[in-house]
Amino acid sequence: MPVISQRGIEIPASPIRKLTPLANAARERGIKVYHLNIGQPDLPTPQKALDVMKHIDRKVLEYSPSQGFLSLRKKLSGYYHRFNINLEPDDIIITSGGSEAVLFAFMSCLNPGDEIIIPEPAYANYMAFAVSAGAIIKSVPSSIDTGFALPPIEKFEALITDRTRAILICNPNNPTGYLYSRAEMNRLRDLVKKYDLYLFSDEVYREFIYTGSPYISACHLEGIQENVVLIDSVSKRYSECGIRIGALATRNEAVKSAVMKFCQARLSPPLIGQIIAEASIDGTEEYSAEVYDEYVARRKCLVDGLNRIPGVYSPIPMGAFYTVARLPVDDAEKFCMWCLTDFDYEGETVMMAPGSGFYSDPDLGRDEVRLAYVLDRKDLERAVFILGQALQSYPHRR
Repeated sequence: MPVISQRGIEIPASPIRKLTPLANAARERGIKVYHLNIGQPDLPTPQKALDVMKHIDRKVLEYSPSQGFLSLRKKLSGYYHRFNINLEPDDIIITSGGSEAVLFAFMSCLNPGDEIIIPEPAYANYMAFAVSAGAIIKSVPSSIDTGFALPPIEKFEALITDRTRAILICNPNNPTGYLYSRAEMNRLRDLVKKYDLYLFSDEVYREFIYTGSPYISACHLEGIQENVVLIDSVSKRYSECGIRIGALATRNEAVKSAVMKFCQARLSPPLIGQIIAEASIDGTEEYSAEVYDEYVARRKCLVDGLNRIPGVYSPIPMGAFYTVARLPVDDAEKFCMWCLTDFDYEGETVMMAPGSGFYSDPDLGRDEVRLAYVLDRKDLERAVFILGQALQSYPHRR
């Protein structure tokens, strides 16, 4: 029998999706599953975008330019300027979701064997993209006890070798909801400048910041403009995960040139998705304000509820719509599986993402789970109650 590739062996399964067969089986048994595992917003897409989609009047659904429509890139440039991010349309390349932007950044900037330093817990697919590019992740674990603040910069510097090429951050962070401060971002800037590294900055959650602290983009950092590669997506801020529109932005001409070769090889980003995304950028300020207020209320509902369960602890996330919680169990993955296979309360259960899947070291995060507050408050309250019941019933509670 032919064998699969080493990449196919090494690429990790998604901690967010790998329990899906168990959830499907639970539903087939008649169990209602509250999905706290995946960052799929339940809030409606802007009506303006839906109307544009319904009234697309084209005789041919053609290839778009490999870098994406200029009209969309102009809209995005204007959007970034609202955040004091000075990117011009030619600095922006449209990708098939933020995921393709990360992959193309890695493929363009890293050689096989090159190393990326990433604070963890981190979005699990970064590891998959690194394997795809032949790159090696060097992780710097953060701690739930400090709210997942950026680890001391000395721990980053201790990992730097002659193969280190980049640092990757997600700000606001998925999975923790942490927002990096100006001081933390400046420390990263100084390190990037000292060793002439790339700074890949995933900023898809910039619309969701719940603190008075200012949003500091990597593009705001002085002296490293050529080092920064910005990753973005419309998926979360407009509830448009399915249209697969993201962006890679940089002022580095060599990086743009390399990324364009990958863009040309995959031909073009989604045509219809670009039309919908472009319609979403302007004239949706009221929509965005309502969405923001709803997430603020959901955050309070979820985090307050979690911290009322005996033995459970969740820091208060300052951005995105996730939190990582510590549970009184020895193995959160086994607990998450048990919730789907062996437990229900009045015909209902919860699905969560095991925390260990967001770390390179499988021994880390073993008592943690990531939860997304993408359900309405009534369902969130019910899900938290059921989680409390599950922990009371779990035979391996710590």
